[in-house]
Amino acid sequence: MTMRAFSRWMAIAVCASAFVASVLAPVGAADSNKACGLLTPSELQIVLGTTVSLSGGGMAVGRAELCTGQTSTSTVMLRLVTGLDPGRDRSGGTEKEGIEMVKQMGIQVDVKTFGPITCSTMMPPANLAQHGFNTTCTVSKPTAVAGIEVAAKSQQDMVSIERLHPLAEKMAIRF
Repeated sequence: MTMRAFSRWMAIAVCASAFVASVLAPVGAADSNKACGLLTPSELQIVLGTTVSLSGGGMAVGRAELCTGQTSTSTVMLRLVTGLDPGRDRSGGTEKEGIEMVKQMGIQVDVKTFGPITCSTMMPPANLAQHGFNTTCTVSKPTAVAGIEVAAKSQQDMVSIERLHPLAEKMAIRF
């Protein structure tokens, strides 16, 4: 697989963060970046088992607000997209196409849905392992989508859906 193909896959995974529906700022910056206010560093630490440092001022891309954090073994991204058309297609067709595309690349994908919360894991084959192992949960509402993504450097550091899902539950009541 070429780097271009992998980059295309990553773009689909991130943009379709709605990818299954699929953080550069301290939680104190929540006034200017609502994504950074979706979860606290202590909530992240409880689930990830290690300190999460959120830094920077967050960033916005169009209607999407992003907030990233780091641990020694992973990167955490919180996303919030608001102002969506309540009549948009929420059937999941685009996401299913993205899932099929990454599966064709040899990436193992597991998807679980809990009402408005959809979580997924993506485990690349050995030849793509350097790109990391991903667990994402998104919460879909009529006019907004919020997500948490944890990209681990190795499969052993990967966060399970069962551990990440409770954080999505907390996010669901905060936007």
